[in-house]
Amino acid sequence: MVSELVVDVQPNEISIAVLEDKKLVELQKEAQDVSFSVGNIYLGRVKKLMPALNAAFVDVGHKKDAFLHYLDLGVEFNSVSYFQKLSEDKKKIPQIQKMKLQPDIEKDGTINDVLKVGQEVLVQVAKEPISTKGPRLTAELSFAGRFMVLIPFIDKVSVSQKIKSREERARLRQLIQSIKPKNFGVIIRTNAEEKRVAELDSELKILVQRWEDASVKLQKAKAPALIFEETARTVALLRDIFNPSFEQIHVNDKDVYKQITEYVSLIAPGKKNIVKLYSGALPILDNFGVTKQVKSLFGKTVTFKNGAYLIIEHTEALHVIDVNSGNRNKSKLGQEDAAFEVNTAAAEEIARQLRLRDMGGIIVIDFIDMHKGDHRNKLLGKMQEFMSQDRAKHNILPLSKFGVMQITRQRVRPEMEVTTSEVCPTCFGKGKIKSSILFTDTLEGKIDYLVKRLKVKKFSLHIHPYVAAYVQQGLFSLKYKWRKKYNVGLKIIPDQSLGFLQYVFYDKEGNEIDLKEEIEMK
Repeated sequence: MVSELVVDVQPNEISIAVLEDKKLVELQKEAQDVSFSVGNIYLGRVKKLMPALNAAFVDVGHKKDAFLHYLDLGVEFNSVSYFQKLSEDKKKIPQIQKMKLQPDIEKDGTINDVLKVGQEVLVQVAKEPISTKGPRLTAELSFAGRFMVLIPFIDKVSVSQKIKSREERARLRQLIQSIKPKNFGVIIRTNAEEKRVAELDSELKILVQRWEDASVKLQKAKAPALIFEETARTVALLRDIFNPSFEQIHVNDKDVYKQITEYVSLIAPGKKNIVKLYSGALPILDNFGVTKQVKSLFGKTVTFKNGAYLIIEHTEALHVIDVNSGNRNKSKLGQEDAAFEVNTAAAEEIARQLRLRDMGGIIVIDFIDMHKGDHRNKLLGKMQEFMSQDRAKHNILPLSKFGVMQITRQRVRPEMEVTTSEVCPTCFGKGKIKSSILFTDTLEGKIDYLVKRLKVKKFSLHIHPYVAAYVQQGLFSLKYKWRKKYNVGLKIIPDQSLGFLQYVFYDKEGNEIDLKEEIEMK
């Protein structure tokens, strides 16, 4: 399996697409000014205690107060609070290695025993704001790296259970125990298996430095305040999924390209050449076939094999997926075997859809009825196999007697929603259109205005691929005539994200030219 990463950086948004054998399996979109990401650490202030829930609402600067449960305080909460008090001394930055860890809090205690209204608390975002809910918080601070997770105020080392070799587990535990600073705990991740001490030590120093930088900010902060900001989404995604199968990472922005190159050079020096700066004329997502896949995969109905299709419905409580055989050609297989074949293909597509849309919570799947117990067991095994690539925690239950499978999947970020329908660019939803045959005259009028009124001599025109093909067809195409008539440097760029009668002009630096604003000003 060949994995590729495509990063599209726009002024207001970053889109990250993960391709496996050219098929889109993950898509993440994030606003450039995003805040309250998972991993961010804040100095918050307790706004309200809820004894009935054994929880508190904390102000971290979000429009909705964040939720902090007693069980998320962590047994080391007393040590964190003590460190905060030491940080009130503005003359000296406290050193965690030199302080004495405080007694653990009671595991079955109450929120009133530990917190009070107005108290400042050091917290980390465990789940991003979703819908009408504010962030979910934890007071168990951690700094995640590729090979390990650093946890301040705990003095122990744990090893991932996915590392099966007893000798390797003992080697890693002994190694980390010998190099980690005092009063820091470490969880060794699966990626650390067979890694050399130099690589592990290098990452450990980076994570400790992040804590020290956060300590400096904490000393100067007034609640609510951001103390530590998690690594950019692009790099964070890389950290979790990077593996030797990655062959290409394509980026269309120089700054992000530099960030990714530096990170890849750090974790895999021999692979830094896989990072490529994309400079093609086509939009990067169009060039790698992402846009087309997005439009076909995010609708309510998703076709997948021989006419079979899924119906995906979302409710407040759960997600429902219905498997339909559709208008399939007559098969030599009997009804039972045909149902198993469709269900197996559906399971593969559903596993892809869960990753792609980042669907979380309860997912209920209504498969086509099968009567043989062997087929039902095999389908469960197939679903487990297909979802083995999913990094989110999940649990899959066997088929019920009604042919329904239930899955729970961890959700820490809002579900990815992409609108696959669009307002008709010709009538704008009114049901009446002007003669679209005059569209090229409209474009020429805009070019005339750009050249003669705004004095722009070099620009590109982004239009729908069908219109672009029409404008550029023939030896003496419209594009050729416009360039000769107005004596301009004109590029025609097909853009799949635009409607038939939509267009956008960009100057030579790649900045959009807002013709409406310019015309209003005139």
